[in-house]
Amino acid sequence: MSRQHDFDAFVVARTPALSRTAYLLTGDAYLAEDLVQTALFKAAKAWHRIEGDPEPYVRRILYTQNVSWWRQRRLQETALGGYDAAAPARDQDLRLSLEQALARLTTRQRTVLVLRYFEDLTEVQTAHALGIGAGTVKSIGRQALGRLRTLAPELAELIGEAS
Repeated sequence: MSRQHDFDAFVVARTPALSRTAYLLTGDAYLAEDLVQTALFKAAKAWHRIEGDPEPYVRRILYTQNVSWWRQRRLQETALGGYDAAAPARDQDLRLSLEQALARLTTRQRTVLVLRYFEDLTEVQTAHALGIGAGTVKSIGRQALGRLRTLAPELAELIGEAS
């Protein structure tokens, strides 16, 4: 198989999953789309150098690009809208509460929670992906979970599992 064919196959197979993660990171469907496109563009330029599974490489671009954006612009917080590419939740009320609460977190807090609990990265892996210390990840995660408990007490049982 050619490298171009490998890249095309990766894009087709992994864009939905990358898009869900990007949406959780940004809280905005349009920014998520931009984030995925930027990550894939950067990956395409480096595709010939990527050895083994390209997914970790592309996801790292996704995380670092998102961090770069919020460092540059300190994006304003907006309410989350629906996102068709996400898997439907069993409990719509819980899903809506969680989306609304996540929308009220800072971008940095939301990013740490997405990497830790949606992407299931360890504190060390999250720190590495974001270019910050593991202690900072712990601190931001603790603050974010505390803020979620305050913003959405109905999520207490779900948040209690994440602590």
